[in-house]
Amino acid sequence: MASGISANKLELLQIADAVAREKGIEMDIVLSAMADAIQKAAKARYGQENDIRVDIDPKTGETKLLRVVTVVELVENDDTEISLAIAQRDNAEAKLGDEVIDELPPVEFGRIATQAAKQVIVQRVREAERERQYEEFKDRVGEIINGVVKRVEYGNAVLDLGRSEAVVRRDNLIPREVFRPGDRIRAYIQNVRREQRGPQVILSRTDPAFMSKLFMQEVPEIYDGVIEVRAVARDPGSRAKIGVISNDPGIDPVGACVGMRGSRVQAVVNELQGEKVDIIPWSPDPAAFIVNALAPAEVTKVVLDEDVQRIEVVVPDEQLSLAIGRRGQNVRLASQLSGWDIDIMTEAQESERRQSEFAERTALFMHALDVDEMIAQLLASEGFATVEEVAYVPVEEITYIEGFDEETAQEIQNRARDHLDRENEKLDAQRKEMGVGDDLAAMEGLTPAMLVRLGENDIKSLEDFAGCVTDDLTGWFETVERRRVRQEGILDGFDINAEEAENMIMAARVEAGWITQAELDQQRADEAARAAEEAAAASEEAGDDAGKDVAPTASDVFGDKTPAVKTPAIETPAVETSDAEAPEADDAASAAPSAE
Repeated sequence: MASGISANKLELLQIADAVAREKGIEMDIVLSAMADAIQKAAKARYGQENDIRVDIDPKTGETKLLRVVTVVELVENDDTEISLAIAQRDNAEAKLGDEVIDELPPVEFGRIATQAAKQVIVQRVREAERERQYEEFKDRVGEIINGVVKRVEYGNAVLDLGRSEAVVRRDNLIPREVFRPGDRIRAYIQNVRREQRGPQVILSRTDPAFMSKLFMQEVPEIYDGVIEVRAVARDPGSRAKIGVISNDPGIDPVGACVGMRGSRVQAVVNELQGEKVDIIPWSPDPAAFIVNALAPAEVTKVVLDEDVQRIEVVVPDEQLSLAIGRRGQNVRLASQLSGWDIDIMTEAQESERRQSEFAERTALFMHALDVDEMIAQLLASEGFATVEEVAYVPVEEITYIEGFDEETAQEIQNRARDHLDRENEKLDAQRKEMGVGDDLAAMEGLTPAMLVRLGENDIKSLEDFAGCVTDDLTGWFETVERRRVRQEGILDGFDINAEEAENMIMAARVEAGWITQAELDQQRADEAARAAEEAAAASEEAGDDAGKDVAPTASDVFGDKTPAVKTPAIETPAVETSDAEAPEADDAASAAPSAE
């Protein structure tokens, strides 16, 4: 094209076709880029102010250089406009708004013009290639893809995917995993982002969903939807737990995932560089599921607190190190798998705690009710934990205790109520000294003890209370160093749940005039209707997608937040087993599913 833009029409089309094939883009995009390059050179030759257009015939390669002016009544710019009178000299049918097109002679490309044209073409083709790459991968997030390691930079592996590249960052590689250029690996497409330097395809080999997808490839029952993967928890490169459930009562989900002589699970283990996998039967009952997840440790007792998603697990003394696992791994993975915070204690610790609580309750009843130790112990042994319970339960629950007649029971309740009245008077006086207003004290559901606690936290008026949010009162969770840690609320310890806290806050806002009762009722009705619509849509979507894809993974169950795990500090020495003992417990835990 050095002598002119129409020097070789066939060569122009051949170049455009070759570039389009190499970059995987449409030929029209390449021709458009060439037209822009020619247009830039033409404007440099004939003037930037001119409206110059380039037309390339995609069939013949014929190129035309056109100058366009618009027919106007009053000419303000001679370069882009022409008067109606002049236009009608050449074309009697010309009218206002028409475009008059004149063909210009081809321009010759010098060295500078050629470089400028090349830059335009390269830039347009690169942009089109990036857009093609983004469109290709944006809908493939969540898939497993094969790639060849192209290079390794600072621990990050760059993969060649054919016509695109992807990166597996160092923190998304399994620990102690080393790749060299030319190695073929599989990874999970975690994210696809648009960036200035081009689309970034982020891959991961540590994502819990990667294991879920591997099982989907190895286990036909999971691919067909007969078995669902409900939760996955991983300590990449070391150990993992996966919860599965069967929709067919005739198929054992654990056995199907293990395969004949462990062939299926072994294929996944080999891909994950020897990462041990525990396959757990999933259960809708949190207690049963957590007991399964802590296998092979035996669990003798569980106590659930559904309000804060916490469960206490009691194990035999000799099973504590097995339940906790090496460096707390077993209980940590069980917590991630279930989404519950797990506290583990031995039978001896649990017995000691019960005795301590019994002694505290006995002392409380002796002091508050002015009774002897035997009566206080009888009340504590029958399950009474607070003076409030004694004061306000039906009198028949006290007379049910052996040796208590109705007169004795009534006297005990009177003493309990008198004690509460005295305590409330003290708390009310303390509340007034703090400056907590009577308007806040009149709020239904707030006890004198709660009012004192609010005053200690500088919430002293109805306006202050109305400005709170639910988490302020009941507490919330934060992720600290990849662990889910609970932050205490103002009213922690008063047995108040999130719904009750929200209702009190909204009542305070109504009382303070921030919102009317009618508006509040309408807001709640709208929320209920929206929740019903979302539930119906989710149910319909679940029905449509049944059997099409793998079930929700651990990320779907509890998001990016990892539940905190609390283990008894008193038992730390028991966890620190010797090097000879620790692997045995770990190996026993990993072997459990295979045996099933």
